[in-house]
Amino acid sequence: MTLGTKIDAPKTRGPVDSRGYRIFRVVNTVVLIGVVVVTLYPFLNIVARSLSEEAYIIAGEVTVVPRGFDLTAYKLLMSDAMFWTNYRNTVVYTVVATLISIVLTTCYAYVLSKPQLKGRPFLIGVALFTMFFSGGLIPNYVLVTSLGMKNTIWAVVIPNAISVFNLLVMKAFFESLPSELEEAAAVDGLNTYGILLRIVLPLSKAIIATMVLFYAVSFWNSWFAAFLYMDRQDLLPVTVYLRNLIAGATSAESAAADADKVQAAATLQAVTIVLTTLPILAVYPFVQRYFVRGVMLGAVKG
Repeated sequence: MTLGTKIDAPKTRGPVDSRGYRIFRVVNTVVLIGVVVVTLYPFLNIVARSLSEEAYIIAGEVTVVPRGFDLTAYKLLMSDAMFWTNYRNTVVYTVVATLISIVLTTCYAYVLSKPQLKGRPFLIGVALFTMFFSGGLIPNYVLVTSLGMKNTIWAVVIPNAISVFNLLVMKAFFESLPSELEEAAAVDGLNTYGILLRIVLPLSKAIIATMVLFYAVSFWNSWFAAFLYMDRQDLLPVTVYLRNLIAGATSAESAAADADKVQAAATLQAVTIVLTTLPILAVYPFVQRYFVRGVMLGAVKG
């Protein structure tokens, strides 16, 4: 051996996957691909139906590719100024309701996460009671009306401001935070509000983003509260507008009153789903990375 000759180090081989593990990976891949196909197919079918002619939809010939490309239903909706007014209402209601719900849920969950709180079992019991019992439709209507909230945004926001499920998830997350952090902050002179704003909330971005997604989707898709408490067309959200449009198209079809509405009757439901889903699909990628982590942090204590 001459000087300067480089001696290669022996190559180390990593652990070899067992035959059973390789089979598991193949089966797991096939199953997950099947889940993706089963999940994605209905949405692609809805999009294709919204772009297809009525005859092909009635004949059951539309799968994931539009047949007889037709935008009549979209034109019918978007040519109406009231549609855009109601769409704006939906955006406003969702943003305001989500902000109020996040603030109330966070404050309530943080309080319930403190075992030294006096009356804590009672406050938890009050929240849990509402999961199983409600006042009923008529008492709720009388209450909202008597409080002067009818035909206002508060009729949509206030009755559904706190979801008990979301409350319990956030409570479990706050309980999982090390108590030493808050004790150290208290020693440094922070009061309860300072600890919450400067210590707890910065550590809670994942769970808060998850709760924002839950609340936003819930309020965006909500229509019954507005349908019940609002009489003015210009105050309705877009979900109620589209619900009324579908009902009107169905009656127009039976009476053969308006050719455009008759042609669009078979596609209006698909268009409704597409138009109400697109904004959520646009927002979801930005909060998706927090979703699994936030739910797991709120569900597992350790």
